[in-house]
Amino acid sequence: MVKFLAQETASGVLLLLATAAALLWANFGGDSYHHFWETEVELAIGSWHPFQHNGHGLSLELWVNDALMVLFFFVVGLEIKAELVVGDLRNPRIAALPAVAAIGGMLLPAVLYLAMNLGGDGAGGWGIPMATDIAFAVGVLALMGSRIPKRLTLFLLTLAIADDIGAIAVIAIFYSTGFSLQWFLLALGGLFAVFCMRRYRIWYTPMYVIVGFFVWYATFRSGVHATIAGVAMGLLAPAKPLLGSRMLESVEDIFSGESGLGAVRDANWKVKETVSITSRMIGLLSPWTSFLVIPIFALANAGIVLSGEAISDAVASPVTWGIVLGLVIGKPLGVFVFSWFALKIGIADLPEGVTLRHVLGAGAVAGIGFTVALFIGNLAFDDPAIGDQATMGILAASLLATVVGFAVLATSPPSESESQSDSEAEGSKTTH
Repeated sequence: MVKFLAQETASGVLLLLATAAALLWANFGGDSYHHFWETEVELAIGSWHPFQHNGHGLSLELWVNDALMVLFFFVVGLEIKAELVVGDLRNPRIAALPAVAAIGGMLLPAVLYLAMNLGGDGAGGWGIPMATDIAFAVGVLALMGSRIPKRLTLFLLTLAIADDIGAIAVIAIFYSTGFSLQWFLLALGGLFAVFCMRRYRIWYTPMYVIVGFFVWYATFRSGVHATIAGVAMGLLAPAKPLLGSRMLESVEDIFSGESGLGAVRDANWKVKETVSITSRMIGLLSPWTSFLVIPIFALANAGIVLSGEAISDAVASPVTWGIVLGLVIGKPLGVFVFSWFALKIGIADLPEGVTLRHVLGAGAVAGIGFTVALFIGNLAFDDPAIGDQATMGILAASLLATVVGFAVLATSPPSESESQSDSEAEGSKTTH
């Protein structure tokens, strides 16, 4: 957990630097920012052009959003699978509170956004304020240190995972275009092949890479957003080790009393298979997605021109205000109200040391939408002007949510259990 939090915090810092770089490049680099990311890169095999969008080669921005981001969503799928099978989401009582809170934190922001934009050109962006950026959110809690209960971070992480599930469903159902049933069925066939390979214990990694690439391509051609392929592949990964709970207690057990190259290979396999594939893949890929994929995504998508006219248009735009209201007010209010209701009807319990004020503060921090919010914004709007207004709204809302969340949590009194622990610790020091 400590290593994970440190990685997410560092990733949040790098994400912030990439965003600043994108804004500086877009505002002081002339037209070079947009020219660079609009550069078309087309792969062709003879007269066959497999990667095209509206009859043109994919721009660098689309390669980032439709291909590189698949790795990010693959890791998201792996993390969801791990939590559902061996993590906190497998315990209904523990998962109930953040799961119900996440529903409120998605519904109310969408309602507030639609209240500002229903019937207008920006109505399609209702999914934008539903998202939570886990890297930034965890980073804010990390800055709070010991002033917040330890279990509040786990609450926020679980809420963010439930949020991810909702955002993935929204992207798949509402932000996919030009649906092709033939390609979609081929994608499902590829996923079924992965399921069969798992069932018959075929563990040769290159085969999964090949089938995974086919699933991604078929999903891309089907009109369903290609990143959904990454999530699906992640959810299919085994979350329990192949060797189960078997313990390798000694070198003799690992090598089975044999020696030689074959015994070394067998020992390597035994050790490796005591760790689940999801854990191994998360450990392998999450540093790449945290420190490379997400910063590149921010660099490609956060660059907007902050001219006086653009800022004036954003301030007057219902899209901008819908996002700000959704993330800064709707997110914490939805998280708080739905949490209170879950506690009231007795389907969930507050984690040890956590108060409803802490829940409100975590809800405010969850209003930092950023990465997934930008992602949905790109899918929602074809008009660049509306897209820029949405980006400004996301940046402003994420900054405000950070300030509000920090203020609420910093002024939260310690819970009874924390006060008791502090008193016991003080008494222990006095005794010694």
